[in-house]
Amino acid sequence: MSLKRKVKSGIFQMFCLFLGLVVIFPIIYCVLISFMEPSEILSRELHLMPKYLYLVNYIKAVTKTEIFRFMLNSFIVAFVSSAVRIVTSSCAAYSFAFFDYPGKKLLFNLAIGTMIIPSDVLMVQNYFTVAGMGLLNTYMGMMVIFFVSAMNIFVIRQYFLSYSVSLKEAAHIDGCGNLRFFLRILLPTTTPALATVFISSFVGTWNTYLWPLIVTNVNEMRTAQVAITMLNSEASNDYGVVMAAATIILIPSILVFVIFQRKIVGGLMGGAVKG
Repeated sequence: MSLKRKVKSGIFQMFCLFLGLVVIFPIIYCVLISFMEPSEILSRELHLMPKYLYLVNYIKAVTKTEIFRFMLNSFIVAFVSSAVRIVTSSCAAYSFAFFDYPGKKLLFNLAIGTMIIPSDVLMVQNYFTVAGMGLLNTYMGMMVIFFVSAMNIFVIRQYFLSYSVSLKEAAHIDGCGNLRFFLRILLPTTTPALATVFISSFVGTWNTYLWPLIVTNVNEMRTAQVAITMLNSEASNDYGVVMAAATIILIPSILVFVIFQRKIVGGLMGGAVKG
């Protein structure tokens, strides 16, 4: 590599590092505030670092709300929704990739077209539908709108398109039916895409706030994100407690992303390249 390319590469990496720090700074500052005393937070002077680790904020965050029960609710909703989304997305992608039938392209375009519809537009109608089914204050009511995702269908379909149709035809000649081919051959070799769908769905559903707030009105069914609002209303001037609760709630999604980020990037890039 020439000196000019090395300089360009170094400048580009420094720029990416700077951009990453700018993006992550609010999270870092949130964690720092969670260890500050109220006098430091409300001071006119800007404090970027706490004088010492003030753990009272975390104690209050745990005692003032049932934050661990809320996190359990969030985990159930996120895990089950992500598992169901794998099933629905892979089945739809299998149909779009390996079967020919009238209207297939139209159905696929309609499915992808739903990605441009803001979820807030459907919020009221979804609420009336869930309420009419008697699913308010239930896990199913919180999860049902997350069971299908056009983006996930697209990602898995891109992986399926990398396989030749002749592979499916050869499997049929050997006596392998559609369901067996799907379960025994296709899914085991599509692990990166399935992992991408599950992890991205889990993180996204875990961080959902508005929908669980609308369809639940009892504390036993509240999710982790709602706990922040409850703390914010109960301790309006105690920002350290709110930031401490936010930090606790961030831990699971950050751990999932950090541990599996290679699978997320690999799954998305692999699907794009293979398609």
